[in-house]
Amino acid sequence: MADEPDNLVLHLLRRLDERTERISEDLREVSIRLAHVEENLVGVNRRLDRLDQRVDRIEKRLELTDNPYGGVRE
Repeated sequence: MADEPDNLVLHLLRRLDERTERISEDLREVSIRLAHVEENLVGVNRRLDRLDQRVDRIEKRLELTDNPYGGVRE
């Protein structure tokens, strides 16, 4: 009878260790996926920056840009 509590405790500790390991693996996977999302976001930001530059050039050509005195040209 004295062995049963030890076995029960060991059994519970092993289950806890297995769960902790699964959580650790899941966290590694989430970290990798988050890194990929961040990389993709950098790419999107670069494209938006280029698009913003293109819009600025178009506005300048169409004379839609702000004048140096702060007002919008009409």
